[in-house]
Amino acid sequence: MASGQTKISGLSGRYATALFELACDENSIDSIAKDLLQLQKMIDESEDLRRLIESPLFSRDAQSRAMAALTQKAGLSKLVCNTVGVMASNRRLFVIENVIRDFRTLVSDHRGEVEAEITTANELSDAQRAALETALREAIGSSVAITTEIDPNLLGGMVVRVGSRMIDSSLRSKLQRLQLAMKGAA
Repeated sequence: MASGQTKISGLSGRYATALFELACDENSIDSIAKDLLQLQKMIDESEDLRRLIESPLFSRDAQSRAMAALTQKAGLSKLVCNTVGVMASNRRLFVIENVIRDFRTLVSDHRGEVEAEITTANELSDAQRAALETALREAIGSSVAITTEIDPNLLGGMVVRVGSRMIDSSLRSKLQRLQLAMKGAA
């Protein structure tokens, strides 16, 4: 069961909490988290899938059939397949990415980890990721779960978000600050 420190709420929070509690009962938290990560990757890589989950134009039946076929073909666990099926039949697929995020938050809290979101212009190497994880663990004083995102608009550097704190050392923000300083000097 998740501790009382976790702050999730709303529709996605209810689905994530139910899924987390079922995963705890089945002792399958890690496999469910892995399946949800795979599902998120599929959503990120397919505009058609994103359109299916976000568009109200698809019927309940069409969404249910498509998601059932997709989750089964991907080899996702029965628990994830059933959760996605319930969300589709209730016309709630539009919150699936929030459910995945909230589930990850519950898992991190359960493990005593702090979540860190790292956005970089280029993909981090394994060595860079390990060094960053070590530095964050030392700075925060607890275990860190890192999720990464690629944003080519940053140009270079990175943006690190841990809880409500954000460290922006991206080249884009440095150039914006320089541009602002130059406008002030003129």
